[in-house]
Amino acid sequence: MANGECRNKTVITTFLLLEFGDIPEMQPFLFLLFLVIYVVTVIGNILIFVLVVADRHLHKPIYFLCNLSCLETCYSSTILPRMLSSFLTGDKSISIGSCITQFYFFRSLAATESFLLSMMSCDWYFAVCKPFHYRAVVNSRYCLQLVAWSWMNGFLVMAISCFLISQHSFGGPKFIDHFFCDFAPVIKLSCCDTSLTEMLVFILSSISALPPFLLTLESYMCIITTVQRMSSTTGMKKAFSTCFSHRIVITVFYGSLIIVYVLPKTKTLRALDKVFSVFYTVVTPLLNPLVYSLRNREVKDALSKVVKKCEYFLKVRKF
Repeated sequence: MANGECRNKTVITTFLLLEFGDIPEMQPFLFLLFLVIYVVTVIGNILIFVLVVADRHLHKPIYFLCNLSCLETCYSSTILPRMLSSFLTGDKSISIGSCITQFYFFRSLAATESFLLSMMSCDWYFAVCKPFHYRAVVNSRYCLQLVAWSWMNGFLVMAISCFLISQHSFGGPKFIDHFFCDFAPVIKLSCCDTSLTEMLVFILSSISALPPFLLTLESYMCIITTVQRMSSTTGMKKAFSTCFSHRIVITVFYGSLIIVYVLPKTKTLRALDKVFSVFYTVVTPLLNPLVYSLRNREVKDALSKVVKKCEYFLKVRKF
């Protein structure tokens, strides 16, 4: 019956992303805003990646930063370059194949980020709550296995989701009221029965998002409890400062995800979907190099050494 419905409708091959088209007078401002955010995000994450690779003192299990920086660069690049291009050219069309591909990489990288953030919270938990067990538990080999598992799990789960979506035919209106190809607005355009696909994708997404979220939440609750028991005021302030900055990223990332994907769709929340989506797609990749890396003393020391070497090199060139 679903196939019959599909045959009775005109099958489309391209979608039109409406993006922020309902406020045309804001297009130049939005272009400049997202361009600056993208440039700062890419430069910041690449800088962290280069520092971690170049400085042997940063080759420690605690530095999942190299993976996180690489991930954030790819994560923001799945959405922002195409959106910036559409602001300039006015071409908002995207083929179904490109749309599914964008969805696959965006969701895969988001799932991988969820796992990486949970591992970084566990790393911080052992450093604060179990300092004497830290070196025994958190070793390079174990961390490498966790990172590899995170990437493979994120991309494998989303490959199944994309396969399910690709089995659908799309017809009727081809407008997607969003600035990227997400599951809900895309699957609504299917002219076939989507109930099974929606249920399976929901289960797969829950598997990849819920356990890391609960693990991260539990880790930071234990960290806060341990910090409050510290006798050293200086140590308490330092730990609270680091913990607070980490919690900002966690709150922005998971909070916006919960609002968009979990909370019931009231008229107000539906209207603000695109705004909250900006937080986990655009703001989080911008915050991570600032919060997890550039606030870290060892990373700042490594950056300072690089700056001094550059200054010395420039002085030598002048003479």
